[in-house]
Amino acid sequence: MSPLCSRPLRPLLLLSLSLGWGAVAVANPWPGVERPSAGPAQVIGAPANGCLAGAVALPASGVGYLDVRRWRGRYYGHPRLLALIEALGRAQQARDERLVMVGDLSQPRGGRMSGGHRSHQHGLDVDLWLTLAASPTDARALLDEGDPPSLVGGDRVNGRWGEDARFLIEWAARRPEVDRLFVNPAIKRALCDATGGAGDWLRKVRPWWGHDAHTHVRLACPEDSPTCEPQSPIPAGPGCGAELDWWFSAEARSPGGGGRAVEPTPPAACARLLRAP
Repeated sequence: MSPLCSRPLRPLLLLSLSLGWGAVAVANPWPGVERPSAGPAQVIGAPANGCLAGAVALPASGVGYLDVRRWRGRYYGHPRLLALIEALGRAQQARDERLVMVGDLSQPRGGRMSGGHRSHQHGLDVDLWLTLAASPTDARALLDEGDPPSLVGGDRVNGRWGEDARFLIEWAARRPEVDRLFVNPAIKRALCDATGGAGDWLRKVRPWWGHDAHTHVRLACPEDSPTCEPQSPIPAGPGCGAELDWWFSAEARSPGGGGRAVEPTPPAACARLLRAP
């Protein structure tokens, strides 16, 4: 039986399923799904409009890493994403005994979240805190403070920026399965300054608003998922010139216009996934 049918269903959820995706604005069913679907992993759709069949749960802790904010239920991903996190944990443990703090992945079947992200919908995204934890106790203390500490002050990185954060970003960017990762423009500039713009891995490091305390890593579409929609290719070059300068311009700082973004219609396969066992 579908996990959505294993207990009394919320009336609005029933309405959204019976009427189709036109009712998504009334009720978002994805956060109410408690378990992954059966069968092999399959990435469906795009990062901000998709879902994930056959998701795998990231263990709460492993060699060199700790999953934080687990109560959100956003610790599911494609097996390739979990393999990346586990490999990063091992690489960090080879440096020292501190732990990588892993933030949100996706929900049990992906899909739109109730808050915090527009992407993270199809099982290929993960947030990695740029602050390492000395121990699980240290990690809990950081969690008690709320958001992870920012590494940015104004247009520049602050004193919290250093080799730990650079290691996490560069390690991920050098992985062939990683399509791109997002950081604050000030962090991208610090990397460009430190390397002189040299290194093919810099191209994958994309500046984006926020992301001053964590990096958002996104994998490329895996071969086992033909319905996964790849993003547009990243422009050639390290991205350290005029492209980066724009992020510090008055245009980039000005608030965007328009109202609330209209949610796209999810792939039809995602509607079927909601009903699947």
